[in-house]
Order: sequence, then C-alpha cells, then structure tokens
Amino acid sequence: MAAAVAMRCASGSGSDGGGGGYDKGGMDSGKYVRYTPEQVEALERVYAECPKPTSTRRQQLLRECPILSNIEPRQIKVWFQNRRCRDKQRKESSRLQAVNRKLSAMNKLLMEENERLQKQVSQLVHENAYMKQQLQNPSLATDTSCESNVTAPPNPLRDASNPAGLLAIAEETLTEFLSKATGTAVDWVPMPGMKPGPDSFGIVAISHGCRGVAARACGLVNLEPTKIVEILKDRPSWFRDCRSLEVFTMLPAGNGGTIELVYMQMYAPTTLVPARDFWTLRYTTTMEDGSLVVCERSLSGSGGGPSTASAQQFVRAEMLPSGYLVRPCDGGGSIVHIVDHLDLEAWSVPEVLRPLYESSRVVAQKMTTAALRHIRQIAQETSGEVVYALGRQPAVLRTFSQRLSRGFNDAISGFNDDGWSVMGGDGIEDVIIACNSKKIRSNNTAPNAFEAPGGVICAKASMLLQSVPPAVLVRFLREHRSEWADYNFDAYSASALKTSSCSLPGLRPMRFSGSQIIMPLAHTVENEEILEVVRLEGQALDEGLLSRDIHLLQFCTGIDEKSMGSCFQLVFAPIDELFPDDAPLISSGFRVIPLDTKTDGAPAGRTLDLASSLEVGSTTLQASGDASLDDCNIRSVLTIAFQFPYEMHLQDSVATMARQYVRSIVSAVQRVSLAISPSRSGLNAEQKIISGFPEAATLARWICQSYQFHLGVELLRHADEAGESLLRMLWDYEDAILCCSFKEKPVFTFANEMGINMLETSFVALQDLSLDKIFDDAGRKALFSEIPKLMEQGYVYLPAGVCLSGMGRHVSFEQAIAWKVLGEDNNVHCLAFCFVNWSFV
Repeated sequence: MAAAVAMRCASGSGSDGGGGGYDKGGMDSGKYVRYTPEQVEALERVYAECPKPTSTRRQQLLRECPILSNIEPRQIKVWFQNRRCRDKQRKESSRLQAVNRKLSAMNKLLMEENERLQKQVSQLVHENAYMKQQLQNPSLATDTSCESNVTAPPNPLRDASNPAGLLAIAEETLTEFLSKATGTAVDWVPMPGMKPGPDSFGIVAISHGCRGVAARACGLVNLEPTKIVEILKDRPSWFRDCRSLEVFTMLPAGNGGTIELVYMQMYAPTTLVPARDFWTLRYTTTMEDGSLVVCERSLSGSGGGPSTASAQQFVRAEMLPSGYLVRPCDGGGSIVHIVDHLDLEAWSVPEVLRPLYESSRVVAQKMTTAALRHIRQIAQETSGEVVYALGRQPAVLRTFSQRLSRGFNDAISGFNDDGWSVMGGDGIEDVIIACNSKKIRSNNTAPNAFEAPGGVICAKASMLLQSVPPAVLVRFLREHRSEWADYNFDAYSASALKTSSCSLPGLRPMRFSGSQIIMPLAHTVENEEILEVVRLEGQALDEGLLSRDIHLLQFCTGIDEKSMGSCFQLVFAPIDELFPDDAPLISSGFRVIPLDTKTDGAPAGRTLDLASSLEVGSTTLQASGDASLDDCNIRSVLTIAFQFPYEMHLQDSVATMARQYVRSIVSAVQRVSLAISPSRSGLNAEQKIISGFPEAATLARWICQSYQFHLGVELLRHADEAGESLLRMLWDYEDAILCCSFKEKPVFTFANEMGINMLETSFVALQDLSLDKIFDDAGRKALFSEIPKLMEQGYVYLPAGVCLSGMGRHVSFEQAIAWKVLGEDNNVHCLAFCFVNWSFV
C-alpha cells in the first residue's frame, strides 16, 4: 500500500499523525507519521491545484476535509514541502538522465569520428609510403602491380533506362554515400568555428581537395527516424534556396525501399548569376541494424527532367552521392548523419562570384547545417520547449518566414514561368526592372498574390561591398530604417493590399515620424533567424488626412555578429494589422552574401557596381595581396530587390518610380557602408580613401601628364612627384577635379576633395552621377557644342555657368576646363574636368 510519510516536527504535541497502525501513546516528536491512501489522495488533489498553499489555505483544507482532521497544520505544511522537494528531484533526475543520454550519444559519435580519423591517418601513411617509394624508384612509377589500393577504379556506367539499371545505380549510390558519411572516401576537415561538445550544435566538417564542394554534419535529434526522414525529404520546407522539388517516377525496391527520379530547381542567390537545377535518383531504404538511409545522386545526361523550354533559365548542376543516415538511439531520439556533395558548375558565373560555388563552407552553411538545425527546431517545438508570441502555432510562423523568403527569392530570380519579364531601361543598366502581371489574386491560388487589375513591378540591383561587415550592415538597416527608406513607398505598398486602387506615392503625402516599434514573434534555437512585426508611425503632411501607421512582417537572418550563416538578410512585406494567417505578402529587402576570404579582394573602401562590368571569366576586380580574416578584408555581394503593386494604366509610372527609389536606396547603402567600414590604423576618411585606392595614384599621374601634354602647362606645381605624394597633391588641389568614363553615358569615376564637396556626394557614390545630369540645359548645350573640338585638340575651355550638385543644389563656376586623359598606351582612358572658383548659389 502506497503511503506518504511526513516528519512530525512539533514537540510536546498530544496528537498522533493520523493513524496508520501507530499507537497513540507510543509516538513522540521524533517519530514519522504515516498517511492513509485516502489522505494522500486528498492532499494530491490540492497539490495539483496549488503546490504551495498559504497558511490560510491549509487551515481551510483541514476544515473542508474531515479525513484530515486528525493532522496538525504544521504536519500539512511539512507534507507540501516534501512533495515539492520530490517533484524537484524528479525533474532534476529526468534532466540528468536526458543529459546522460545525450552525452552517451555524443560519445558514440566522437568514438566513431575518432575511428574514422584513425583510418584516414592509416590511409595517408600508406599513401605517403607509396609516394616515397615512387620517388626513390622512378622505375616503379610505370609498374601497375604497385598501384595504391586507396583509389578504386571507377565503376562502369549503369543503364538508367530500366528498373534493373536504376536499382544498380541506387545500390552503388548507397555504398558511396555511406563511405562518405562514416568512412574515409572524402578528406573531411573540421569546419572553422564549430566545436563538438554536450551543448554543441553537432559535428560539422567540410571537404578538402575533392571534386566539387562537400560538407558533412552529424548530431543527436530528439525525433524518431521515420519523422526525420519525412522532414528531410521535403527539401523545400527547410532549404530556402530550393524553388521546387518534383518526383517524376517512383519504383519499389528491396527492404520496403523506394527509388525516385527527382527534378529539383534552386533559386539564384543574386541577380548576377543563373539558377541551378538537378536531375537525380533518390534511394530510400532500411539497413540491417534498423537505420534509415536516403541517398541521392545525379543521373548522367542533361536531358532529364521537364522540357527544355521550362528549364532554359537554369544551369544543370551535378549532385554527387549525398544523403541522410538516421540511426535510432538508445533511450529515444536519433543520430543523424548528413552529407551534401555538389558540383555547381562554377565556370558559368563571373570569377569574382565563384567563391559562392567553390566553397564547401558555403554548402555547409546553406544546406547541411540548415537541415540539422531545422529538424532540431522541430524537435524542440514538438517537445514544447519553444513558446511563441501572440499564441501562434510554430508551424504558422514558420510558414510566414518561408513565404517571405520565397517571395524575395522569386523577385531576385524572376523566372519566366512565374510570369516575370524584364522591361526596357533608361540607358543605365544599374537597376533591373521586371514586371509580373500573373501575380494577382484573381483565382485565390497564389499565397503571395493580391487583388489588383495590374501586377507587380520589381526593381533590383546587385553590387560588391568591400570592408563592410555584413552583420553590422544588416543590423543597421534593420534598426535605422529612416536612414534609407521612404515612408510613402511603404504606405503605397500597404494600401495596395487593402484596396484594388494603387495610386502613386505623393498623391497622399505622408511622413515617417522616425519611430518604429519592433515586436518579436519567433526565432530559431541559435537565433540564426528572427521573425518580427514592425510598426512604423506616420504623420500626415496635409490637414484633413489622418496619420497612418504601417505594419511590416519582417524576417532577419545573421544579425548576430557571431552568426555562422552563409547570408545575411533583411526581408519584409506590408501586412494588415490584424495579422491574418493567409495575408498576401509582397516581399522586398536586402541580402548580403560574404565571399570566400581566401579570394583576393578589390581595393578597400570601394563599393562597385557589378551589373555593368562583370563578365564570365573577368579578372578586372582582382587585386594583388593576400586577404586576411579581419574586417578590412571582408568582401561580399549585396542584392537589393523591391516590389511595387501597380495598375495597368500606371505601369510605366510605377516602373520609373521604382527605378528611382532603388537607386536612392543604393546610394544610401553606399553612404552607410562607407560610414560603418572599420578604420585602419587610425586613418581619417580622406587618407583611408587614398590608401585604399591604389589605382588612383596611376590615374593622378595620367591626369597631370595629359594636362601638361594638351595645354602646355603644369596642373600642379610639383608635377614631377610620383605615387601617393602626387595623388595627395591632386586630392588637396584648390579647384574641383572630376573624371568621368569615356562612354556613351559618361559616369563620374574619380574626384578630388573639392570635387566631392562641389557635387555633395561621397567617393564611393560618384558612380550614381552622370555628366549630363550635373549641367542645366544651357550647360549641356555648351558642352555638347564643344565635344568635336575636345576630341580634335584634346582640351576645351567652357565658359562660366551653373551646374547641379548631387543634392540638387545650384553651383556656379567662373570657368571649366575639359581634357582627354591618356593612358600608357596613348588611348583615351577618361575625361577630366577642372571647375575654377566654384560656389553654391
């Protein structure tokens, strides 16, 4: 018979503990009191309602329960104290048991990893001995009998046109995958920043010296193997770069397994590269020890999958044997091994962006660890360890994040079969304008659509950032929205979600008060991703208009400086203040992708527009010198994409507005980038620009030499100076010196300090200004009339006039001199201008 025991602490009491077989006269203050089952049941009912009752509540309990009438109040108090103590001990015991199971599983993983490393060491020792033997006896180099047994001959190609051939390919894929997951088929090295331990994320490794790029992760997940396999096979649910995955054929295999022919499409990470697709065989089976395996590899040939027309915007990539090994763990949960091995055809992208396709670390961050993090997140949500705001279910909030990310990826990639088409530009290819007339909610089938008789305009641009920490930039954009955003555009997009009338911004002038309130909704276990609602407080500029707040659903990744993510994002969309689950989302935002630091970087302190200068195989952006891991050598790609609803009759107006708005955002980001770029050795801004622009010294010499060649006089007093001394003299020159590209659309590429002050811009934002935009009509006529003379004699004097700064202010000058700047080969490199005695009007 179960009974509860309480220590009787009251001394000199004449009452017994309530029976239980004890003799009343045989009890004293040091004896125990045994409770009857009925008394225990009554006390347990009260404990379930209130584990720590007050003195008043205990007195009431004695009055209401006659069965407890012979128990003293002090004994009741001790019973509850002991009950709480046992509860705490039980929870602590459960926690320690869980920790012990985790430590046992991690120990098993580490022992397996140690065994694998020992095999790898033995293999390397054998290879080393063999190579020494080859070097000592060159005659053995042609002796096939001494071949190393490390590399096996390639298996013959299997016939994928029949089930038997597919099964042979599947078994071969399984063998190769297991040799990577638990063997030494790939030379794995620990991923920097990932340390194994009881509280670690898992064991993560990347490949070294193998074909393509590969990553491996293993860890303990508190889910059953079948559930884990189900989640991981649904790749679009956790892999944000996966656009679609379609199973074309499914065949049964042994052990209840299946063979599937799968076509997968991936999004392009930026506007500068094409998307990838895969045509693979996926094999799911159960091992003899009860482990579940899902392995996958590409099928030979590029003709598999859908029709060529629907896949023409993709580059066919190759998946080498990859997959998931899920083993049940003693005491519950599973040990998961994940391997991703890809050949992403890096040759098809500009050289400056190839690190995105040649880095195993990028694959580990984007795919391998993302899969492991996702199933761990699901496990914690399932166990109730994660509680989200507003009473939303985790699956609902996860769906919002996926929809925001997918909408942003759709805008960047702009696939034709989604309805996107590129519109004509204005002659400057810095911003891409695309329209989508399908993105409307006429049939209520598109989750990110809205009700409008037009569609969506997307303005997008990409650029290279140097010496700008990605996490700092994204965090600044998130926390200081007023530095780059225009409230009227947010209000315009928000109003389009509520009505079918899309008027242009400015028709209802509003102003952002500068106040934004960020309300967190959810975050992942490691805070890699954050979902939040942002409220922007607005003020009406005209009387009679009500002030209006805008609500944005916002998705952030990588804003933690310790983040190990492969990209840093700030993606948002207007949303109704009621926050409905099926709210349409028109995503816009920023994405910063760090490039591999081992690749040489561009000159520090510069922000380069890639869209007009990158060519496949181009090496013009490379600079000499070794890059390091400090902030001054950080190089990354920034992609900006903003979407705007439109009505059909306003399509051209909205396109023009979108282009101008994104250009203003690009300029703002460039200013922010220059401001947050870490200083080096205490240099001020001017010294930092000069020392970070090594080509400027050469350009300064060409400018001075060409001036003397054409005009017969020296521009500077000591023009015989060279290198940085000459550049500093030109930088400090009393008049404004400007250089523009020698193209059909001349854009400024260099200016000294006075030139930057005259244009009211920054060194890195010069490219936003073109020559024709700084002159008024009279100035343009005067300049164009002198162009033939300039080209013939090499220089020309322009009369006094007025030009415009980058901020739109009028600038008067007494005289301007224009001359051709010749390079080493005597070809025209650019045009130079000197504005004498300028001042703001």
